[in-house]
Amino acid sequence: MAVFSSGLRRLYLIFYNWIVFFGWIQVFYFGVKTLKESGYEYVYAAVEKPLLFAQTTAFFEILHSLAGFVRSPISATLPQISSRLYVTWGILWSFPKVRSHILVSSLVISWSITEIIRYSFFGIREAFGSAPSWLLWLRYSTFLLLYPIGITSEVSLIYNALPYMKESGKYSIRMPNKWNFSFDYYYAAFVCLAIYLPGFSHLYSYMLGQRKKALSEPKKHRTQAD
Repeated sequence: MAVFSSGLRRLYLIFYNWIVFFGWIQVFYFGVKTLKESGYEYVYAAVEKPLLFAQTTAFFEILHSLAGFVRSPISATLPQISSRLYVTWGILWSFPKVRSHILVSSLVISWSITEIIRYSFFGIREAFGSAPSWLLWLRYSTFLLLYPIGITSEVSLIYNALPYMKESGKYSIRMPNKWNFSFDYYYAAFVCLAIYLPGFSHLYSYMLGQRKKALSEPKKHRTQAD
């Protein structure tokens, strides 16, 4: 039974990793193509559907971590996935005027390159037991540059969306109401921005530790970890 369960888990992870991989391939392809041919103002419109799919599907990684399907700790998985979902749905999807910002291009490209490498790495390793050394190096090295670019783009886009949050009052709950409760999405964004600095430090330190471990371990001892 344990062998059967392990086999199902492996098949599921292979399927999951490759499905999301192809989603990010589309994001990268349409993003770069549009940036080259039409300009950064049109990048979001070109990548919206595959971006919403690929990034939303990442929610399952929180469940994978909680269920023990992967070795990634929830302390690393939850903040990274949550912040990206917030930017994807809570900023770009919710406030269309931000979509034409030039940093949408840096966000989309940094996210897609990172995820293309990551999902292909885990997809190959789940399918064949190991991944090529060059892909291992890319998995644990490209974040050194791409992660700061992605975080900077995220923070900047949240900041640029602040005037539209305040003006529209979107997602805010005003008093009085039957719940006797108020919520201001505009001020909540400041809380999110304040979390980014310690969050970045935590995740970057975690990835540096993972990089040191992954690139120094003998090949036969390497096992899946985010």
